[in-house]
Amino acid sequence: MMRFGSVCSGIESASVAWNGLGWRAAWFSEIDPFACRVLSHHYPSVPNYGDANLFGGWPHESVDVIAGGTPCQSFSLAGLRKGLDDPRGNVMLAFVGIVERFRPRWVIWENVPGVLSSNGGRDFGTFLGALEKLGYGWAYRTLDAQFFGVPQRRRRVFVIGCFADQSSAAAVLFERESVRWLPAKKREENASDAGVGDGVRCLECGVIWQPDGGLECCPMCGALQSWAAITCGTLSDGAHMGGGLNGQDANSGRLLVHAGLPRRLTPLECERLQGFPSGYTDIPGAKDGPRFRALGNAWAVPVARWIGDRIATVNSRIMSA
Repeated sequence: MMRFGSVCSGIESASVAWNGLGWRAAWFSEIDPFACRVLSHHYPSVPNYGDANLFGGWPHESVDVIAGGTPCQSFSLAGLRKGLDDPRGNVMLAFVGIVERFRPRWVIWENVPGVLSSNGGRDFGTFLGALEKLGYGWAYRTLDAQFFGVPQRRRRVFVIGCFADQSSAAAVLFERESVRWLPAKKREENASDAGVGDGVRCLECGVIWQPDGGLECCPMCGALQSWAAITCGTLSDGAHMGGGLNGQDANSGRLLVHAGLPRRLTPLECERLQGFPSGYTDIPGAKDGPRFRALGNAWAVPVARWIGDRIATVNSRIMSA
């Protein structure tokens, strides 16, 4: 069984994704009040150490994996892009300190694609260089959630580190036929920036597909549909799910257009867009605003699950070598 420490845990996409692998969280690190309530509700026996910057006072215990997505606002193309000059960007360096303290075999770090160009790429280079100084081989890749079974375009950079082993880190992200469950044509499109485009979106399970018209059953859940064209986007830019969800626009702008009638997405639909179980954030006393924000800040669960599957496969090769 793999044990992991979760940094900037949010509502724990990692635990949802990896429990099926037999992985278990040793501890969380989260400060957002609503996210902390979600963690306490679902994982009452897992300690939450709070502020990642205070890692020096945390209890020390052995973990196999350190995983986290540190705050992205300072690197986002939509923000001021202060990078490591922003205190939120400096949580990246606290993440490195946590890795140094716990020395796991595996490291998983996530951020927005803007981190690649922040400060001319020097901020990202600082992070990778720090991992290398700690003895970790690393690889990184931009993964888009739309190619992992959820109907939204959501591109995120994932860095995988493996102690003293760069080839294993690369094998996690660049295994041949890595998105093996997709048709060959879709695998070829994986490297492109193409959006989801127009189609039918099932309100029962959230999948998008191209129908023949009239009455039709959803290919994912079997629910009977009778559809006009459906698209997802915003009033301001009309993008078809472009950019996915985030902590701001999930609450203020995301609309579902069904037969020409717009309405806001519900928290339940946002849970399904991110791959969470239905009702995962519907804890006692929960309000829609914090639910939207927490879901917008989360990892897409199917992407996290794929990464966990790949690490489990590569780790078993290491152990049997």
